[in-house]
Amino acid sequence: MAVFRGKRRAVVLLAAAGTGALLVVVLLAGWATGGSSGVSYLDGETNAVLYAAGHRPLAPDFTASTLTGSRLSFSSYRGRVVVLNFWGSWCVACREEAPTLAAVGGQNQRDGVAFLGVDVRDTTASGQAFLRNFGITYPSVSDSSAQITLAFTAVVPLSATPSTLVIDRTGHIAGAVYGQATYSELTAMLATVTGKAG
Repeated sequence: MAVFRGKRRAVVLLAAAGTGALLVVVLLAGWATGGSSGVSYLDGETNAVLYAAGHRPLAPDFTASTLTGSRLSFSSYRGRVVVLNFWGSWCVACREEAPTLAAVGGQNQRDGVAFLGVDVRDTTASGQAFLRNFGITYPSVSDSSAQITLAFTAVVPLSATPSTLVIDRTGHIAGAVYGQATYSELTAMLATVTGKAG
């Protein structure tokens, strides 16, 4: 009888494990397809998505130290369109996309679009050198423990560095590039979110 109970317990545990694995697959599939009709892909690129109004996740608030040592509160950006880039000096794709971000950031400053970086799992010295080398003048906050990144991962699928989010004036995530962003992706997203798309 004890053997039978042991076998039954093992079957129940295996079934629970299988159900858990299936749930993970379903959740990942939901992220990959956007999980709702409110998500569209930019130019057929599945790594570049736009979230329709009413389907936009609220961006988590955070306060952190910038790489220059000042305190920055993300809530102070409310009312502006924000491009939030997750990067690290150790990341090859981040180095490749840095000139694009610097260029798009410079072009959109006069339109009131704010650019902000989140330097993930990096040292301050390496982060500062990265910004200098690529001529990036907008601020970046230090996320050495990845706490900011984890907070955003809870609402959008940040599975890689770099990732870039476009946040609308109400503080909701309107677009995202999961992976290395291109000039055309960023400018198209900003045109849509700022209302300047033709």
